[in-house]
Amino acid sequence: MITLTINGEAHDLDVDPEMPLLWVLRDRLNMTGTKFGCGAAQCGACTVHVDGEARRSCSTMVGDVSGSEITTIEGISGKVAQAVQTAWQKLDVVQCGYCQSGQIMSAINLLTYNQAPTDDDINASMEGNICRCGTYQRIRAAIHEAAKSLA
Repeated sequence: MITLTINGEAHDLDVDPEMPLLWVLRDRLNMTGTKFGCGAAQCGACTVHVDGEARRSCSTMVGDVSGSEITTIEGISGKVAQAVQTAWQKLDVVQCGYCQSGQIMSAINLLTYNQAPTDDDINASMEGNICRCGTYQRIRAAIHEAAKSLA
């Protein structure tokens, strides 16, 4: 039995400790906001926060995060999350939307630690988050917009 704290709620799960967190979220807990993209931690679609840090859930084993605070796209809150969500909507960032939960989780992580990021900071932080629709310019603009609202 593994206990995971996800979005502030404890979940006792009878799962293999080597099971990827992504599958626990999606298949066991029906938290489908976190997406399966590549399964190799290369695309960023499955990004969640573990103890406040962005992490790819497809390559994070549940046994390694027992006792950690896990936040998914369904559980984001606070002024940084609100600023990012507002900027995303204001600038109409989303096209197909598939990658956006991972993009948003990575943007929140960046702005939590750097509320005045440069383009280079954004590029470095968002690297590895793939958007097949190519909304990178709108994502960068939304991060700047969110940072401006936090100032």
